[in-house]
Amino acid sequence: MDNSLDDKSESRLYVGNLDLRISEATLIKMFSSFGKVVAEDFLWHTRGPKRGEPRGYAFVQFSTKEEAVLAKEKMHGRLVCGRPLVVRLASEKYLMEGAENSSFRGGGETSKSNFVAGSSAQMSKSAKIAAIKNKLKAMEEESQNSKRQKNG
Repeated sequence: MDNSLDDKSESRLYVGNLDLRISEATLIKMFSSFGKVVAEDFLWHTRGPKRGEPRGYAFVQFSTKEEAVLAKEKMHGRLVCGRPLVVRLASEKYLMEGAENSSFRGGGETSKSNFVAGSSAQMSKSAKIAAIKNKLKAMEEESQNSKRQKNG
């Protein structure tokens, strides 16, 4: 049963840095030329002043891993409405962030300053999201390291 879950995540793409003018239909059209799109999750703000507006990222599920890999290779970095798309396999999104963080062992102070910068109004939404995710990841690693020290 775990196997089908792995297959599903390997054929699922994270699509980020979407311009807010891109609709669900446009997203499906852009990706359907690479294979059969079996599902898509277009994320919207559910509350607050931006309720009902697109969040700027989505997930696209293909019928096979090969189709997803092809779409990722062809669409990552492509300019759409003047913005380069960020396209990754959904399963590798967190692995890549983890790898970036593990090579950087600067300690808590640096991640705090990144997080503070993330609240600046001049940063894009995707940069704010990335800063928050990096902060959460750093906190998670800190928590795991302190558990290891207690147990070791």
